[in-house]
Amino acid sequence: MKDNYYMDNAATTWPKPEVVYTFIDKFSRSSAVNPGRAGHQMAVDAEAMVVQTRKMLANFFGFTQDTDRVVFTLNATDSLNMAIMGIVDPGDHVIITQLEHNSVLRPINHLERDSDVSVSRIAPDKYGYIDPEDIRAALTPKTKLVIVNHASNVLGSVQDIAAIGKIVRESNAVFMVDTCQTAGVLPIDMEKDTVDVLIFTGHKGLFAPMGIGGLIVSDNIQIRASRYGGTGVDSTSPFQPDDYPYHLEPGTASLPGIAGLHAAQKWFAEKGQRLSSSDKTLSHQEACRIAVEHIHSVETNHLSRLSLAFRNMEGVTVYGPNGNGQRVATLSLNIDGLPADQVGAMLDADAGICCRTGLHCAPLAHHHIGTKENKGAVRFSPGYFTDDEDIEETISAVEELVSLYQTP
Repeated sequence: MKDNYYMDNAATTWPKPEVVYTFIDKFSRSSAVNPGRAGHQMAVDAEAMVVQTRKMLANFFGFTQDTDRVVFTLNATDSLNMAIMGIVDPGDHVIITQLEHNSVLRPINHLERDSDVSVSRIAPDKYGYIDPEDIRAALTPKTKLVIVNHASNVLGSVQDIAAIGKIVRESNAVFMVDTCQTAGVLPIDMEKDTVDVLIFTGHKGLFAPMGIGGLIVSDNIQIRASRYGGTGVDSTSPFQPDDYPYHLEPGTASLPGIAGLHAAQKWFAEKGQRLSSSDKTLSHQEACRIAVEHIHSVETNHLSRLSLAFRNMEGVTVYGPNGNGQRVATLSLNIDGLPADQVGAMLDADAGICCRTGLHCAPLAHHHIGTKENKGAVRFSPGYFTDDEDIEETISAVEELVSLYQTP
């Protein structure tokens, strides 16, 4: 038996592929010096790794424009704040959904309160899906930005960003997609989905460490710089350069974090190549797409076992999709009569089940499904490295808890 059964991959994937740990350690010992700040060989090698990682991520996300517009940040929250505050002006109108994370809700709330920005918050249906036509109906001549959470971190429901992107493209608004729950889990193509700004984090489905994220900005989108400092280029200029990535990337980047993204991208590509039935060498995007589809299939199978078991337990309420709608492997539930935080604490203490309880930094989503009074919900999120033992022990632990506290 294991000491712990990890069911919290929606918060961060664990473990990472072994090659990620190995490469971060090797790179940190050999070449993790400040890139772009010096001409010696170590700095050149570090810069080469960063440039290659930008190119791999651009291919991974179907971005066919200038790869210098793949910008590295601290995390997705950093990326969202940078992009939102750099696009929206006083008097603008913004459209978001009620499924957004606080990384979107709070910046938007501050703009609404402090900067005369009007906001439309689109409600999903009872399963967690946004009707693209509701986005169309909310658009106005003043709409500057539309933000959509690709997959809910509470319900697991996946939005049709291709349909939404097509609608937004008919307006003058910028279409921004938060891919924190889908990058590395579902294939994403910025060009086909008409995404203007894509937000990603490294430590979830992209299998990198914490402390690295980014945004990919289409050529025609202007984002005001909100941070200023050293870039290693054009040091005589008194102002932040307009050229990307320097425009949005001041200061020293997280080289270990980028190294983790680098190694994971190669891991995706190598896995996809092995899974392919083709004899030819696939492009990075082709190989990664195969790997991502495989990962999604594995995770969906795990989720199906959990969902079937939980939905058949009397006294358990499971939220979110219950049909053929596209989703990721995130499932939230409550046990009748028990606060969510108490359930999580007992599962951890008694069975070593690592899950997430509470409002999951998405209060409007919990308000929508009626779980705020129960202190949120209990979230289970199996991952690619989840095994049969993890699934069986989780089902058994919840089943035992239900049997102990079920009202006769």
